[in-house]
Amino acid sequence: MKNMRFIAISAMAAALFAAVSCGESQDSGFPDWAMTGFIRPEGVNPVISPDSSKLFDCPMRGEAVAWEESDTFNPAAVTKDGKIVVLYRAEDNSATGIGQRTSRIGYAESEDGLHFTKMDAPVLYPGNDSQQELEVPGGCEDPRVAVTENGTYVMLYTQWNRKQARLAVATSEDLVHWEKHGPAFAKAYGGRFKDDFSKSASIVTALKDGKLTIATIDGKYWMYWGEKFVNVATSTDLVNWEPVLGEDGELLKVMMPRAGKFDSELTECGPPAILTDDGILLMYNGKNSTGADRDTCYTAGTYCAGQALFDAENPAVLKDRLDRPFFVPQADFEKSGQYPAGTVFIEGLVFHGGRWFLYYGCADSRVGVAVL
Repeated sequence: MKNMRFIAISAMAAALFAAVSCGESQDSGFPDWAMTGFIRPEGVNPVISPDSSKLFDCPMRGEAVAWEESDTFNPAAVTKDGKIVVLYRAEDNSATGIGQRTSRIGYAESEDGLHFTKMDAPVLYPGNDSQQELEVPGGCEDPRVAVTENGTYVMLYTQWNRKQARLAVATSEDLVHWEKHGPAFAKAYGGRFKDDFSKSASIVTALKDGKLTIATIDGKYWMYWGEKFVNVATSTDLVNWEPVLGEDGELLKVMMPRAGKFDSELTECGPPAILTDDGILLMYNGKNSTGADRDTCYTAGTYCAGQALFDAENPAVLKDRLDRPFFVPQADFEKSGQYPAGTVFIEGLVFHGGRWFLYYGCADSRVGVAVL
């Protein structure tokens, strides 16, 4: 009986230690450079959900489609005319399985960042245009959006033809009408990376006059990009991007997954990075491995949100990195839907009314918001 009682107490102690060391509900122990303390507002999430009543005359299919019938998730966010605009990925019900439906980008706006009004039709979608070969039938996925000081909006999104994912660029003056420019790396190094797998780009921005705008470093624009690991690229026009290579002529890989951590399988770039007094703050999505090298504090396969700090003068130099996530799946709708392992997939960050609003995809099915 004593042995059984000892085992039970030991198990309880181990569980308590794990809970404390994992710190899912704690917001202490983070370095000063990190942006932490995001809170889910009561009674508003998810802020964007599917609507099967919205029909769109799809040029790809030549018929009316319930374009956001199945899922709405993975949002970009930006401010315009005193409002927050969220551009979200929406999937129809044309197939089953992650990546098998058609994705289009929808538009929603809000004055308070919590309650949104959606447009009836998508603003970016696959069709009979110059990008048809790269976007049909999978569509346009996972946007990140940033704005220049003169008001031009730049979207980095994933083209998906169900064969290959490519990071692409689109620009707009009003967030509704977009010009597609094609793959971001089409011209770099003679087109060497044009047809390689690429996605998830975070352009470096800075907070200026209360608004996040695209910044330059030594006369160039910079972005972090990648899913399996983090890379960097530069541009002089925000349309044509050149990946930074190492001495071996290969992608530099400035940040990699870590065994035993929440990001043990993937480090996928999140919302636009921010130039701060401490360096460049990059928020990213870390996927926990399903193997023996996973972080046992979190469910296998879970997506949690992390942060990394890069050098402001040399954006390819990693200075510091959080050992545990600052944002993890908690609500039921963050641990159900298409991705029941749990997902808070951050892609949109804006400064509005003196507060930071972080928009994220919930289990590949809904859009949520957290406020700092």
